[in-house]
Amino acid sequence: MRSPWGNRIGRDAGSVTAEFALVIPAVVLVLGCCLGAIQVVGQQVRMTDAAAGAARALGRGESSDHATALANGAVPGVALSAESRGEFVCATLSAPSGIGPFALVGLTVTAVSCAPAGGL
Repeated sequence: MRSPWGNRIGRDAGSVTAEFALVIPAVVLVLGCCLGAIQVVGQQVRMTDAAAGAARALGRGESSDHATALANGAVPGVALSAESRGEFVCATLSAPSGIGPFALVGLTVTAVSCAPAGGL
């Protein structure tokens, strides 16, 4: 009895391997970008927490150098800028992303947090 697929099995045997070889680099690239994006989000969360700590330190009247040191303890290489907004003092942190393709593009992660001035 003949196979319902005829001789097609023998002719198509290498096509699956070729298709697989073409698809794997694209899948790896997409997976790498997704994992890099997750790391950038983690960096953003750490910077938001560091900005809150720096704003509280500035609100207590501590120096800008001390607030920068606190922020650098959480996320190395951050730049701090502080400003007063009425009865609040705000800390803005920014740092270049050091994660894979996002670093090559020049992505900068920024976080802002405010705290009451005078340590309230």
